[in-house]
Amino acid sequence: DGPRLVSKVVNGECVSKPRDEYSVLDRKKLQMNAKAIHMIFCVLSPNEYNKVTYEGTNQVKESKISMLVHEYEMFKMHDDETITSMFTRFANITNTLKSLGKSYSNIEMMRKDLRSLPIAWRPKVTAI
Repeated sequence: DGPRLVSKVVNGECVSKPRDEYSVLDRKKLQMNAKAIHMIFCVLSPNEYNKVTYEGTNQVKESKISMLVHEYEMFKMHDDETITSMFTRFANITNTLKSLGKSYSNIEMMRKDLRSLPIAWRPKVTAI
């Protein structure tokens, strides 16, 4: 049901309201929250957005890091992908990892990027 913007007190404890109990004011709060999130998403670049968004609990953070490390390790250029889009995808993975506290050195990232290129790029990779 989204963030705890809509809550009520039950037995001295604050709990989320079920949707069928939302008032007009509750719906207005949720609508304003959605608009604010949308504006943040539209204004910030993906790298900046990762820095300011909610990371969740440590368990959620570790899960995200684990998933992104797996993506990083399995990273390959797709057949129908340009070098620019591949590098952008790679940068998004590494920047998100960095914002979560896991980073790789520039040399490690460069080597990984070069290894992810298809066989057709071998002469260029060897030259580099």
